[in-house]
Amino acid sequence: MTSNSPPPQLPAQAVVTSSFSFEAAHYLPGHPGKCHDLHGHSYKIEVSVSGPISPNGMVVDFSDIERVVNEVIVKRWDHKLLNDTLENPTAENIAATALCLLHEAGLDASKIKLFETTDGWVEVYR
Repeated sequence: MTSNSPPPQLPAQAVVTSSFSFEAAHYLPGHPGKCHDLHGHSYKIEVSVSGPISPNGMVVDFSDIERVVNEVIVKRWDHKLLNDTLENPTAENIAATALCLLHEAGLDASKIKLFETTDGWVEVYR
């Protein structure tokens, strides 16, 4: 292919994903197991944005995802007690809340994957 060749035919949709981490504590009111008591996690969150590839060759710029997630999620929850902002901070509720917060901030995230442990995670979709 020469530099004057047209670009290859692009797929109709693409998914762009960035990952972030934060440390937080929580407890689960009414839970019968050990998670009823205060404890912490090293959370990892993957934020995905889906959509058509624009003429500039992108769905979304990675730096835009990074800016919004750091401001709206990481800054809000890193080294915090999640129960101060979430009534029942299960992994499912944390991920669903993250998706809503990102949408409110203008990031059209399509999926959140939240790792509560290295081998346990939840995914929420829009």
